[in-house]
Amino acid sequence: MQFGIFSVSDITRDPVSGYTPSEAERIDAIVKIAQKTEEVGLDVFAIGEHHNPPFTSSSPTTLLSHIAATTKRLIVSTSTTLITTNDPVRIAEEYAMLQHLARGRVDLMMGRGNTAPVYPWFGQDIRQSLPLALENYGLLHRLWREDVVDWEGAFRTPLQGFTSIPRPLDDVPPFVWHGSIRTPEIAEQAAFYGDGFFANNIFWPKEHFQRLIGLYRQRYAHYGHGSEIQAIVGLGGQAFMARRSQDAVEQFRPYFNEAPVYGHGPSLEDFMAATPLSVGSPQEVIDKTLTFREHFGDYQRQLFLMDHAGLPLNTVLDQLEILGGEVVPALRKEMAARRDPEAPPAPTHESLVRAKYGSDEPRQPKPNPNRGDNVTGGSPYQDTDPTVRTTYPRL
Repeated sequence: MQFGIFSVSDITRDPVSGYTPSEAERIDAIVKIAQKTEEVGLDVFAIGEHHNPPFTSSSPTTLLSHIAATTKRLIVSTSTTLITTNDPVRIAEEYAMLQHLARGRVDLMMGRGNTAPVYPWFGQDIRQSLPLALENYGLLHRLWREDVVDWEGAFRTPLQGFTSIPRPLDDVPPFVWHGSIRTPEIAEQAAFYGDGFFANNIFWPKEHFQRLIGLYRQRYAHYGHGSEIQAIVGLGGQAFMARRSQDAVEQFRPYFNEAPVYGHGPSLEDFMAATPLSVGSPQEVIDKTLTFREHFGDYQRQLFLMDHAGLPLNTVLDQLEILGGEVVPALRKEMAARRDPEAPPAPTHESLVRAKYGSDEPRQPKPNPNRGDNVTGGSPYQDTDPTVRTTYPRL
């Protein structure tokens, strides 16, 4: 199991102090939170991609490359990379570069996003968001696995003899999760490619995500990637802790009540009863998180949202101390004891290299200086097997 933090990078007024941080303060805070995530023994830090206020993370690769440079073992990831409004060629290039700089400590989560105005800002039509997601990822998948790509689709100009550079580190692409709140076609897409499926698991009752995860597991087995138990699942969650549960509820209530994403709706108590939100003692958070396995089966990654709704940096860092010092060690022990032996571990760059190459040295792609280039002739990179062609599930 991997445990970590995911952030949406919101800049929200603190309802207790009345203070709203600047963009500079919030960006600095996110870096400190990521560094603290490693310090307390967690495995992953993930950041969302947004292009609208009040969010700051418009350039995840820039932010994550800095975080990777200031940490030693932390896996840096995205909690959404917009597969619809980004050019898949740029995604291929930017995340392969990040993979090299992070020495393999990187993966990413594909998603369509939930901000409608972003589509026209980047020249796309939200009514085409699902076909865009399927086609763009089909191209990205090929760009990372074939040295030379000929491609034609509906949403971008064709590619002829195109090589995406740099090639993935060790010729093994970053692992991809497909994130979805409500779309079965995305669960189908994740299963088709044998990728991971990440269920946000924040705002909705467990029954909603049970259906999506159940579909993904069934289709993962259908496409021949392994059994349903062997499918790769990630979950989100939210937590706020204090030594006494009453203190946690009292401290978190003003932030909950004013939070842009769920404030002014159900009461805190009702929301906790209906969703995965955990507000209480460390043991209560442990107990509730353990129910996720009962609902969804053995899974590979658990990320917590903890830095939202205007919570000040020092409070978030204190929460991470509790999470890393008490909650996650207990969860690791309990989940390992209950785990089905058939359930695989979370993918890492090292495990993916072993799966592809075994004990052999991985291929290190490099251009052949005697073979032209993408402008004047054929690609100087080694061609992959011309019979290999990756398709994508169509609507």
